[in-house]
Amino acid sequence: MAEGKYFYGLGRRKAATARARLYAGKGTVTINDKPAAEYFSGDKTKVAEITDPLALVAKQKDFDITIKVKGGGLAGQVDAIKLAIAKALTVGHADLRSTLKKAEFLRRDPREKERKKYGLRSARKREQYSKR
Repeated sequence: MAEGKYFYGLGRRKAATARARLYAGKGTVTINDKPAAEYFSGDKTKVAEITDPLALVAKQKDFDITIKVKGGGLAGQVDAIKLAIAKALTVGHADLRSTLKKAEFLRRDPREKERKKYGLRSARKREQYSKR
């Protein structure tokens, strides 16, 4: 890969959107211009979960990753980042697609927050029924 060239992937989950760029490098992960450990306040499980697609194909030390993520909470952002990284990997290495697909890293979780309906307290919760 030439200098300045990268593989791009977009991932979404709930209200979170992540854009990942994979550059040839040594394995550093930067999220919104901060190191990944600092972005997740030192939560090692979230940092490890982000690199799951890379760990599956044994390419953790091959890429420097920069991620821009916005919207949603941390859990949604982690899943969006995972999907973005997996998609970016398939752009650069089409032969890894079947491996990532079998491990379900290329599947977007379609569950979204259901909207509140009028006459109800929330999306589905009703007023308590009173017989008398």
